[in-house]
Amino acid sequence: MTVPKGTSRTVSVPRLRILWSFARPHKGALALALVLALVGSGMGLATPMVTKGVLDALGGSASLRGPLLALLFLLVVGSAVTYWQWTLIGALGERVVLRARESMVRRFLRATVTAVTRRPPGELVTRVTSDTVLLHQAATGAPVGLINAVVMLVGTLALMAVLDLVLLGTVAAAVLVVGVLFAVLMPGIATAQQRAQDHLGRLGGNLEGALRAIRTVKAGRAEDRTAERIVADARTSAEHGVRAVRREALAWTIALAGIQLAIILVLGVGAWRVAEGTLEVSGLIAFLLYAFGLMDPISELSQNVTALQSGIAAAERIRETDDLESETDDLESEADDDARVPVPARPAAPADDIPVLELRDVTAAYGPDAEPAVRGVGLAIPRRGHTAIVGPSGAGKTTLFSLVLRFLEPTGGELLLDGRPYREHTHDEIRTRLAYVEQDTPVVPGTIRDNLLLARPDATDAELRRVLREVRLAEKIDALDEGLDTPLSGAAVSGGERQRIALARALLRTPDVLLLDEATAQLDGLTEAAVQECVRARAAGGAVVTIAHRLSTVIDADTIVVMEAGRVRARGSHAELLATDALYRELVEALRIAADPQSV
Repeated sequence: MTVPKGTSRTVSVPRLRILWSFARPHKGALALALVLALVGSGMGLATPMVTKGVLDALGGSASLRGPLLALLFLLVVGSAVTYWQWTLIGALGERVVLRARESMVRRFLRATVTAVTRRPPGELVTRVTSDTVLLHQAATGAPVGLINAVVMLVGTLALMAVLDLVLLGTVAAAVLVVGVLFAVLMPGIATAQQRAQDHLGRLGGNLEGALRAIRTVKAGRAEDRTAERIVADARTSAEHGVRAVRREALAWTIALAGIQLAIILVLGVGAWRVAEGTLEVSGLIAFLLYAFGLMDPISELSQNVTALQSGIAAAERIRETDDLESETDDLESEADDDARVPVPARPAAPADDIPVLELRDVTAAYGPDAEPAVRGVGLAIPRRGHTAIVGPSGAGKTTLFSLVLRFLEPTGGELLLDGRPYREHTHDEIRTRLAYVEQDTPVVPGTIRDNLLLARPDATDAELRRVLREVRLAEKIDALDEGLDTPLSGAAVSGGERQRIALARALLRTPDVLLLDEATAQLDGLTEAAVQECVRARAAGGAVVTIAHRLSTVIDADTIVVMEAGRVRARGSHAELLATDALYRELVEALRIAADPQSV
């Protein structure tokens, strides 16, 4: 959320409500922490008065035992209360942060693909990491600290009034100046901190993208240029941070100078009143103790207001993630955030003549104002066999997969699974019938075993080895020191091996429909031939749908669908399309594929 230039971010009631929404579940613990803070502050306020009693006892030759025991009691009990309060606030802050992080992580993973991919991943990561750190103090310690600081300040001034009203007037003037100063400077500090956070989020997003493309950056000798673009956000963030620091330093310098000036005046006026006999020396010492301690509540007020403003800005950024559109099913009741939705049981198979998947006059776009990516597409996927989808870039091939997987909802027409409209199925019911190998074949964090078990965590080692043999990867895995438990980092496997791991993961599901988006693009010829044999075997017992730019991988498909400009322009076998469709012939000729499939 960017703050327009020239505006200030104040701690308004609506913004406080956003912050309070994070603390509300822990209001009982917050109340206890506030009580402990007030008890500790009360003991601190009592100390100068007890000290005055010690001095009076010295002057009157009375026993010091009582005042000294009282001071010892205040010290021991006050320390215990302070320790309890700090540990309670610290643990409470960690629970608030954990809940916010857990909520965001679940929200990101349950959001629609379009909603998540609209923002740079690094920016979303920044909200889970750095923004929640700012929330830690603001949602727990800052409210307690603010109330406690106000009580301490009022209590200190009240006890000063008991000791001497004239000296109190001197101190009150200094406090008033400090209060006006902070009221003027704090909005500017909050604005600078907010802008620093915004640029820090952009930095995270840009850096994450650059690290993903590190090979491309280095190959293009663009390290310095890329670094300069990323560091620009770091510099801007630092500039706003320095601006905030300068304002804080100015506020504190004037505040300290004002309090010190007040103490000097108290010493001068107090010494005069002692000489006049209107004030006892013990009263002057106690008053000075309160004056020296006056910086504590002022400091606590300043620090907690600053933390509150930073935390409110972070809370707003975190709450913005609530606007991410989530995948919802009308058939599902609202579930608790922590509840796990069970995988639905596979229904009985319908008649063979009913397509497993069907698109009827489907139109879809990636935004309300965007041009349709596909228009009026009609397509039936039989229960068994290999269907290939080909066409030039931008023809709408990947959009079809997004529709089938329900990453994208159609704006017109409908999709059917087993003859029933998608709207009558939940997302889980649809996806449990499908397996998908995407073009970029990303790997999830963890080991090779973790990646293979992603969609079927109950698979046995024997089943894992079976699918690895199918994709000719078993020997490679066996040669690794840790085998299946090898961490799957970028250096551990090649791009082609990542593709085969992704394919093995899909085959492990034994799905009704296997969706392959250019799943052999990074394979060598021998490995590709083995994978194609695996695909043919799978097509004999189920449906396989392939998107391919390398037409050599799909010419033996049962049906080839040719797309152009978001529409299906032709369909048929390789030989039929060569004879009837000019675009298909152009694609074939461009890649120098023989007209006779047997000669390929």
